[in-house]
This record gives sequence, C-alpha cells and structure tokens, in this order.
Amino acid sequence: MCTTCGCGVGQTRINGKTVQSQQRTDASLRFRPLQSGHVHSHEHVPSSVANPQTPGTIDFGAGIAGTHAPGMSQTRMVKIERDILAKNNQYADENRQYLAERGIFALNLVSSPGSGKTTLLVKTIEMLRDRFPIAVIEGDQQTDHDAARIRATGVPALQINTGKGCHLDAHMIGQALHQLPLQQNSLLFIENVGNLVCPSGFDLGEAHKVVILSVTEGEDKPLKYPDMFHAADLMLLNKCDLLPYLSFNVDQAIAYAQRIHPGLPVIQISATKGSGMQEWIDWIMAGCHRAAAISHTAQALDSRFG
Repeated sequence: MCTTCGCGVGQTRINGKTVQSQQRTDASLRFRPLQSGHVHSHEHVPSSVANPQTPGTIDFGAGIAGTHAPGMSQTRMVKIERDILAKNNQYADENRQYLAERGIFALNLVSSPGSGKTTLLVKTIEMLRDRFPIAVIEGDQQTDHDAARIRATGVPALQINTGKGCHLDAHMIGQALHQLPLQQNSLLFIENVGNLVCPSGFDLGEAHKVVILSVTEGEDKPLKYPDMFHAADLMLLNKCDLLPYLSFNVDQAIAYAQRIHPGLPVIQISATKGSGMQEWIDWIMAGCHRAAAISHTAQALDSRFG
C-alpha cells in the first residue's frame, strides 16, 4: 500500500505543471532509518502467515500493519503509515474548511478502472449543469483525456497526473482548489485514479466517497476490496443495462457490500440508458442544498458575532 511505499513522490503534475513536494515545515515526515547493512525486525509478529482456514493461501495482510514491504518491519510500516496519513489529514481538514466556507459540495468518485466513472460523470453533469455551478478535478496517472471529455460538457476541469502514484491525496486537491474557478454554493466532483485499494485510505476533504461498481466486474468485489466499500457513503451499481447479457447476481453484490458496510445505500444505475439517474441526481441535489445551508448559517453567525 502506498502509505508505506511512497509511490509517485515527485511525479505529480496539475494541467501539465509539476507539483512541488508536500513537505511542510510544521509537520515534517520522520522515518526511522534502516540500520546500515542490517535489515532485521526485532519484533516477532510475522508479516505473512499461512491461513489455516484457507489452505493454499499466504496472507501478507496478517501482520499488525495489514500489509507487507520487503525488508521493512511491521512496526516501521505502522509508523510510516501513521505519519503519512496524519500529514494528509491536516491537508484534508484545510480543504474541508475551504469547501465548507464556500458552500461547495464535494464528492470523491472511486472505482476500479473501466467501471464507467467518466461516462457517468458526463451524464451527471449534463443533468445538473443548469441547476448548480459545477467543477471537476480529474485524477489519472497519465494523459488528460478524461479532463478533455469533461471540458466538452462546458464545465471547468483540472487534470492531475500522479505519475507512478496510484491515488489522489489531500495536498494535490488543495493545490487544485486554488486553480479552479470555484463558485459559492457549487458542486465539485473529484474523479480519483482508477483503483479500489489506495484511495480508500486518503481523505481529500470531500463530503462523501462514492464507490462505483460495474456489473461487468463481478459481485464479489466488495469482499476482495473491503476497505473501499467500508469507506464509501454510497455505492452506485453501474452498467445495469448490461445485466440481461451477464450472469451478475445483483442481490449478492449488494449483500456483500452491506456485509462490509452495514446500511450502505446502493443505487442501481445505467449512465447510458438513464435508469437510476434521477435517484442519483436527487441524492446530489440534497447534498448541495445542505452544504449551501450550512455555509449560509455559518456566515450569518460570523456576521452576528464577528
């Protein structure tokens, strides 16, 4: 997991311009150095164990860190992950405050590659652009293809290229917020890098993570990638127009997702045929109205007592 491997450091670009490192003087990362010529963990918790309940399986997530990196102890991985996520969360808190003060409702769209995120986003924008000001942050390792598709709808879009990085983080989003023409009481979509693993651990300052599962992927995805479904506040089951041609079990997929996240709301949707889109639009609109109301109340209080 990238909270321990540090993938993509120094390779991020926003609209083609290199982004500076997220090092900050008030909260620098501190790594426990490896002993020169001696790589040995003095803890006695294994980083992998054979799973007695599943013969033939080696579980590299069985240690206290929940992951594995060659030559690195579980204790060190836990410390590094805590440092990285604590630093990210500081940026996320700043982003959340920035968005809340302006009444901006921000959604972090997460999924595996090929789930139909961009097609769904384009359709969503077409249905909402006359009701709310909209802006989009696109995340991909390379190219600005998705940002170009979004700009074709008439809304501003900013492309973040993460290089070898496999997710967006709050520092990237903070820089993007100050480059987008965001309006008061507006809607911001963040389309994360296609990945059901690492984005689950990184708060961007959004109001909600929305996980998109395509019926072409298999109903057991929530069990295989539980962290993402646990972190999400809504699941969109996409490409439902293809169900007549597949052996996908909708009830089983929803049951698996709600086993990981009890009570997780699910909307069955087809971006190409339009089924379920109105329910999705209504959910977004309710969030936009809440964000605007909270911002208005805060401004009124500031005016009264400030």
